[in-house]
Amino acid sequence: MQFQHLIEINDPLNPLIDTLTRDQLWRGLVMRAEAPKLFIPWLDECDLLERQGNVLSRALRYNDLLIHDHVTFTPQEKVHYDVPAQEDIPASSLVVTIEEPQPGALFVRFSYESGFADDDMDAFYNEFRRSAYQEADIDTIRIIRQLAEEGRLELPI
Repeated sequence: MQFQHLIEINDPLNPLIDTLTRDQLWRGLVMRAEAPKLFIPWLDECDLLERQGNVLSRALRYNDLLIHDHVTFTPQEKVHYDVPAQEDIPASSLVVTIEEPQPGALFVRFSYESGFADDDMDAFYNEFRRSAYQEADIDTIRIIRQLAEEGRLELPI
């Protein structure tokens, strides 16, 4: 299954939305990888296992399910989550990319790829997954905005 969507961050036509800087947005996306419990309330535990350069290895526990993944950072541009196949989980990935078509016009593209089939039998489940991914990503941006408002994205990474 492949799925992607775009979320507009700064809308110059909507004065009710606070503008985020690219630095704030980047810090928020890094925080999502390094402190995922802030963004995923149903996550029981996250252990940061190893950091080598721009690659972070993690172990995430959801009840009895343990998932290992690797997160690769391309500073100020993208965060790539790679989940290798394990137990009953097919390989999957998420690439979160900051796009700025013109100065200050920030967007975030979320691109998912998973080992789940795109056939008719799984169409209902894949649509459910797409909807859940999109809602989680909207929540991510909402939390990043909240962290920025609280001044928690002003510190250096």
